[in-house]
Amino acid sequence: MKRLIVILSSLMILYTVSSDDSNTSKKKSSHKRDITDMNDADLERILDEWEKHEEPLEPDELPEHLRPSPQIDLSKVDMTKPDEILRMTKKGKSLMMFIDVNPDISEENANVLMRIWQGSLQNNHIIAERYPIDLKRAVFLFPEGSQAIDAKNYLLEQPEISHITLEGQTFYGKHAKKSENAASEESNAKEPRKKLEL
Repeated sequence: MKRLIVILSSLMILYTVSSDDSNTSKKKSSHKRDITDMNDADLERILDEWEKHEEPLEPDELPEHLRPSPQIDLSKVDMTKPDEILRMTKKGKSLMMFIDVNPDISEENANVLMRIWQGSLQNNHIIAERYPIDLKRAVFLFPEGSQAIDAKNYLLEQPEISHITLEGQTFYGKHAKKSENAASEESNAKEPRKKLEL
């Protein structure tokens, strides 16, 4: 009887040791496999293992949607100046500005003017990326949204600017034609709503 218990216990020990060895060899083999033989789940598992021991990124290194928003002290903001409110709320966030050139300017001149304006802004330490939309229209993307206010003020002084759209508001250039301003204001006016009869 004692011999049987000793033999069974030794077999059980051998079985558990061999099963542990096979599990560790499976784990090691997954790391030693060729990357072309791995599926998406294996790659995700490896990525998770790598990211376990990494330190978290600094707030300025995070993508824009994950950055903490800056705290705004409303007591220091003059609520009568919309430019200052926009400057405070868009600090650290990207902002797009749509720029339209006067219709009487040729397409080649419009493209040259927009490049000159972009260079002028960059010379003034305002970072703006230019993306042409149409022959006489472009988007200026500001990675630092608070700089868009200074750019708007500079661009509105240019005689070739028809209008600028920033945050849903349209600003007309100082030298824009009055007939153009009146026509656009009439098209933006709301039509009276019809009453629904039940």
